[in-house]
Amino acid sequence: MSANLSASDGSTAPALPARLNLLEIVGNAIVGGMETCVLRLIERLPRERVNVTVMCPFESRFTDQLRALDVEVLVASMPEDPPWASIQMAASLIKTRAIDVIHAHMANAHVLGALAGKLTGKPVLSTIHGRQLYNADLEVHRAAGTHLSVVCAHTYYHALGLGVNPAQLTLIPNGVDVDVFAPRQREMRLRQRFGIPADAPVAGFIGRLSWEKGPDVFLRAVLGAHQAVPDAHFILTGEGPMLDQLQGFARQFGLAERVHFAGLQGDIPSVLSDYDLLVSSSHSEAMPLAILEAMSCGVPVLATRAGGVPDLIQHGITGWMVGLNDYEALAREITRLLLAPDVRQAMGQAARRRAVERFSLADRVLEMEALLQRLAQPPAAARRIAAMPSQPRALNATTNGATNGATNGSANGSTNGSATGNGSARRASGKAAPL
Repeated sequence: MSANLSASDGSTAPALPARLNLLEIVGNAIVGGMETCVLRLIERLPRERVNVTVMCPFESRFTDQLRALDVEVLVASMPEDPPWASIQMAASLIKTRAIDVIHAHMANAHVLGALAGKLTGKPVLSTIHGRQLYNADLEVHRAAGTHLSVVCAHTYYHALGLGVNPAQLTLIPNGVDVDVFAPRQREMRLRQRFGIPADAPVAGFIGRLSWEKGPDVFLRAVLGAHQAVPDAHFILTGEGPMLDQLQGFARQFGLAERVHFAGLQGDIPSVLSDYDLLVSSSHSEAMPLAILEAMSCGVPVLATRAGGVPDLIQHGITGWMVGLNDYEALAREITRLLLAPDVRQAMGQAARRRAVERFSLADRVLEMEALLQRLAQPPAAARRIAAMPSQPRALNATTNGATNGATNGSANGSTNGSATGNGSARRASGKAAPL
């Protein structure tokens, strides 16, 4: 794709290469939210303009999915302190494939990409998929001059607060394929599997069963909601290290006939068609795909105010939010919403409109391609091109002031997020037994 760019001094910048050669370095290869974002980006980048090569730390279902897209995938060790063999492999790959720009995901990939970029003189972009920058990403950015892309306004302003240059920082929120994730008639696949009647209310969870996603908070809320809505059922879709613990909790408190563990599911729109309400009980989020996908499918969302979640949900209009770890408030709102089908329907319709208007994946892919093309410009040309720092868009047209008095909280394919948290921040209360 040859194109001349008008420079700030009136001259003409050198033509872009006919095709951008992109190296994606992915720091993990599990079934998680980051991997899903990478997969969807690669799937939708136009092949006539972008040629993609991928480096991953190990073989997995994720690498199989990449190869199914006819993408070259190479495996190299990616610890936090990458070995010379991996650095040499990345640098050699960049030279032999004539790579124009390196795009890293996760801190370990950022380190490897920055070292290889310095050795070969190629620009490096690192997408921060979490809600904040950690020391490793910040140190690499400052030492190597990498460009950072973040997925929510919370992370954008956190980065600015840490001293990141606005000219090296871009906000590109996550997006959802609004054609794939669209409202469907109830498919009954999970309901039939678990013997759930077609007219029984169902509240569901979608995510990795690990601490940061708060599945234990969801089950504590279920314990209260079950007493108020005894005919309701609750489905957890996903896998993770807390599975045995959660199943034990359900058995201990007599919920085994009402709480169902669906495991990993490939057809998330089908899963959502069986949900009346999606509950997100996370302790930490950036811009969760599970919420975006539920909104696009017309399913109302009840969520904790974690990270970038308030950028997605218009409280009381497209969904409802409560404070972090507040399982009592979650229980009250699950009860209220399961008993109010008209309210759920109105919220679901508003959520669908918002997803289509504000969070289309097609728009996000175009924005990322434009950023990659800009970074791939030769340094001399890039200096002459007039550029403005990327500013975050107002994702919520309305303020969240209407939530005061209602709640006092703080702020995946598959949709399961990757596990990073090991700690516990459980809310103390004598009303719920510990897991």
